This record gives sequence, structure tokens and C-alpha cells, in this order.
Amino acid sequence: MNLPERGRNVAAMRTYLLAIVFALAAPLAAHAQSADLVLCDRVAADPSDPDKPADVRGVAEIAASDVATAIKFCKQAASSSRRAMFELGRAYAANRQTAEAIAAWRKAADKGSSAAMVELGVLYGTGAGVAKDEAQARKLFEKAAQSGNPRGVSNLAALGGAGGAAPADPAQARALLGKAAETNAEAQYQLGLMLSEGTGGAKDDVAARALFEKAAAQNHPAALERMGAFTQEGRGGPKDKDAAKAYYERAAALGDEDAKKALERLRCPYAIKDKQGKLVTTLCF
Repeated sequence: MNLPERGRNVAAMRTYLLAIVFALAAPLAAHAQSADLVLCDRVAADPSDPDKPADVRGVAEIAASDVATAIKFCKQAASSSRRAMFELGRAYAANRQTAEAIAAWRKAADKGSSAAMVELGVLYGTGAGVAKDEAQARKLFEKAAQSGNPRGVSNLAALGGAGGAAPADPAQARALLGKAAETNAEAQYQLGLMLSEGTGGAKDDVAARALFEKAAAQNHPAALERMGAFTQEGRGGPKDKDAAKAYYERAAALGDEDAKKALERLRCPYAIKDKQGKLVTTLCF
């Protein structure tokens, strides 16, 4: 082999090795980025955010001990994820950095985050951190509702008609929730409540129970509690005390206070009262 040929072979080998290095490095970089998002989701995801993956539970409020972690990892993931940008806003809000939270939510909303639209709508509706502007709040809730966000729907219904003069339209809220409930656990739960109470249309315990069951299958705490109550009472389907207890236990494990009280009532079902009807004690098993 002459020297020029050897040089060409060495160059070819170098190119080949570099290609392998870059091919291996790309997945590692992607994994590092996804790790930031995973950690961000773990401590700062909103249970009602439609962007949230089904396997992410979410937290109603970010724990004080998790705020610094949330800010760190959500900030790192936010450049490529609108969900992380929204969650960064939640972390800033939990840390009482209102201006930073608003800035993050604006960026997330601009990228299409309906959850961020709702948070901004709440701020405009209440005048917290921004000048109060009901028209702007309504616009944000409407946009979020049209995207299928359950909180956008319920907040829009609560806000009422133009200028707040007209009453809220529960029938419209029910229709909008119907679309969102095809895929979203929070919407399934909210629509189930409306059906169970006859709000915005006919009362339908069977349909309500079916919706609660769908949301419960996704570990929605309040839906699990409702399934416990419906199963315990036999509303909309079979009565089964053992199944009811199992639903309550799952909901309680996720922090649902109503489920914890229901379990206590199952454990101590008999109340002893005095002549005035005042509770003296309970008999427990």
C-alpha cells in the first residue's frame, strides 16, 4: 500500500468513527433533555393540564421543598417544551416570584399552552399581579376552552356573559366539556359532576358513573372518590361496599380528603348522640 492510499484509508476511518460518535451522542443529548422534563413534570405538573402525559400524576400545589428543584429543571426543559414553560411559571408562582411566573405563562400561552392561558385568565380576572381586565380574562378562558381545557370551560362558565351581566351558561359548559372528555380525565370528572347534579341538562347517574370510572382509571383522585360514593350507594350501577372501599382507599392514597372522611365513616358507621342531637361518640369496627 502506498502512502497516499494509506492516508485515504486513515481519513475514511476517521470519518467513520466520527459518524459513530455523533450517532451515539445524539440519543444521549435527547435523553438528557427528556430527563430535565421528567424531573420538571414530577414536581411541578398540573393534574388538570391537557398537555400532561397520562402517566404523570401531577400535584395540586408544588411542595415548598420542591420549588428550587422545579425551577432548576423546568427552566432547563422550557426552551423546547411549552409544558415545561408552563410548569416553570407554576414554580415561580409557588416561590412568590409573580413577575417571573407571568412572563413564563405568557411564553407558554404564546406556544399554545391552554393551561397557561387559564392561569393568565385568573390573574386578569382577579387583578393579581396585573391590572384587572375581565375582557382579557374572558378571551383567555374562551381560547383555553376551545382547546378543550376543562378549567378554561368551568372558568368561562363561572365568568358569565358579556360584561358579567348575563348568567353563566352551564349548558354551553356541558357541551364544551363533552368534547374535552373524550381524552381528558379532568374533563371527564367535571362533566360527570354536571351529569350527576343535573347541571346544564338532564340528570344522568349512569352516564356520570361511566365518566367517573374513565377518570378513575387514570388515577384522578376526585373521580376515584366519586366512584367510591356511587358504588357504595348503588348510583348509576351495582352496589358494592367492598369495591367502594377500594376506590376510597386509592383516592385517599392520592391525598383526597373526602375519601379519607368516607373511609372513616365506613370504619365508624354508628354515631351516638345526646338528647339535643349532639354527637357524643362513634362506634368503630
